[in-house]
Amino acid sequence: MTTAFTNTDKDVILIGAGIMSATLGTLLKELEPGISIDIYETLDEIALESSAAWNNAGTGHSALCELNYTPMDKAGSIGISKALHITEQFEVSKQFWSYLLNKNAIPAPQSFIHSVPHMSFVWGSEHVAYLHKRYEAMVAHHFYKGMEYADDAAQLEKWIPLVIQERSTTEPMAATYIEMGTDVNFGELTNRLIDHLVGKDKVTLHLNHKVKQLHREGNSWQLTVKNNLTGEEKMVRAKFVFIGAGGGALPLLEKSHIPEAKGYAGFPVSGQWLKCNNREVVEQHHAKVYGLASVGAPPMSVPHLDTRIIDGKKELLFGPFAGFSTKFLKEGSYLDLPESITHDNIIPLLGAGWHNIPLTKYLIGQAMQSLNDRIKELREYFPAANKEDWELKIAGQRVQVIKKDEHEGGVLEFGTEVVSCADGSLAALLGASPGASTAVSIMLGLINKCFKDQAASIAWQQKLKEMIPSYGHSLANDEHFFKTIHTATTATLGLAR
Repeated sequence: MTTAFTNTDKDVILIGAGIMSATLGTLLKELEPGISIDIYETLDEIALESSAAWNNAGTGHSALCELNYTPMDKAGSIGISKALHITEQFEVSKQFWSYLLNKNAIPAPQSFIHSVPHMSFVWGSEHVAYLHKRYEAMVAHHFYKGMEYADDAAQLEKWIPLVIQERSTTEPMAATYIEMGTDVNFGELTNRLIDHLVGKDKVTLHLNHKVKQLHREGNSWQLTVKNNLTGEEKMVRAKFVFIGAGGGALPLLEKSHIPEAKGYAGFPVSGQWLKCNNREVVEQHHAKVYGLASVGAPPMSVPHLDTRIIDGKKELLFGPFAGFSTKFLKEGSYLDLPESITHDNIIPLLGAGWHNIPLTKYLIGQAMQSLNDRIKELREYFPAANKEDWELKIAGQRVQVIKKDEHEGGVLEFGTEVVSCADGSLAALLGASPGASTAVSIMLGLINKCFKDQAASIAWQQKLKEMIPSYGHSLANDEHFFKTIHTATTATLGLAR
C-alpha cells in the first residue's frame, strides 16, 4: 500500500453520499457557487445505505399519521407541538425541492415523490377514544384541515378495503385520513441532487473511498482516505468537514477527538419488511396506514401497511420488524458497536441500557420471530393476508443516539442530532427517523451554526429566502402564508391538495 499526499485544499468535504450530504452540498453550492466540494463514499454507488428506498420508510414523514408524535398526557390532553414542528420541517423540504425543480436543477418530481394518503388506524375502545381526541386536536390547526375521521366500517372499507375485509365489526375501530400525504423515494432524490452537484464546477464525487482517519491541522482538517479498489491511501485537507455517513458517523466523530463528541454512543437497530408479491393485492391498497407501537418498541418500528412507489412500480410493505445487530451500517462490520465504545461513552451506554430494558426485551423478541409470527402481526392489519403472497426483505440499519445524562448516566434519543465543534469547522449527524424528510431543515440549522458569519450576510439571507420562501417565518403561526406556500409547492411537485 502506498500513501499519496495532495496539496489541494477543499472548502468542504462531505463524508457519505446519502440524502444529508447531498442536501448540504446542494444548499452550500447554491449559496456560494464558487465553493469547492469533495464527496467521499465508501460504496460503489451513492445512496445505498439509509437513503435507499428499500432501506428507508419513505413515508415523507410529516406527522400526519405517526401517532408517536402526538402523545396524550395524564390529564387526557393531546399534545401536537412535535407534530407541528415536523410538519413544518417537511414543508421546508418541499419548498427547497420545488425551487430546484423550477430552475431545472433536478428532473420531474414523479421520479421521487408521489401523493399517497396518510392514515392512522386503531382498534379497541381506549385507542379509538385517543384517536378521536387526536383528530379533534389536529384538525383545529390549519396544517391539518383536510384530515377526516371515521369509525364506521362502511367508510373505512372505502378507504382501506384490505384492512377491513374479513375483520370483525364487534370491536370498535377508527381511522383518520388525509389526502395530502406523500411517499418519497429518498434514494432517487439523492441521486438527482448528487447528479446536479457533480455537474457543477469544483465538485468531485469519489466512490469506493473510505475515510479512515481525520484530525485537526491548524485551521483545517486533514483526512486519510483509502481507495477501496487499489488500496492506496491519500491525505486531503478541508476547511469544513461534514460527517454524514449514517450509522458510520459515530466512529468517525470519535476519531475527530473534538470535545463535543465526548459521551455520545450509538445503539444499532436493524429492520425487516414483509413485501407483497401478489400484484392483485398490491393494487387494492393505496395508503400509508400507521398503527400504535408495541410496548417497548422504538418509534421507527411503529407498524404500518405501506404503499410505496419504488423504481416507478407500486409496492406494498408491512413492518418494519426490528432486530438487533452490532453493525452500524447494512454493509458494515459486526465490530462496529464494540469498537465504538470508549471510556467517554461507556457510562452513558450502560445507563441507557439499564433504563431501556423493555426495548432490549422487545428487540430480542423481534429477532426470534419466525415468518409465521410476522404473518400473524400482518393479519392484525390485513386479516385476509395469505402467507404465500409475502416475502421477508432486509431493511437498513439505524443507529440511535445515546448521550450523557446527569440523572440516569445515559439516555437513548430517538431522532436526529447535529454535533459540531466550537469553531464550526466540523459537524456530524447522528440518529435516525424522521431525518430524511426533514433533511433541509436540519442542514439549514447546521449552516446557521457552522457558517454563522456567511449565513448572516445579506447575500446569503436573500438566497435562503429565494430557496425557501418561509425561511425565518413560521408557517405554523401564519395560516394565510402557509396556504400560499403549500399551494405553490403542491403544484410544482404534482401532489394532491
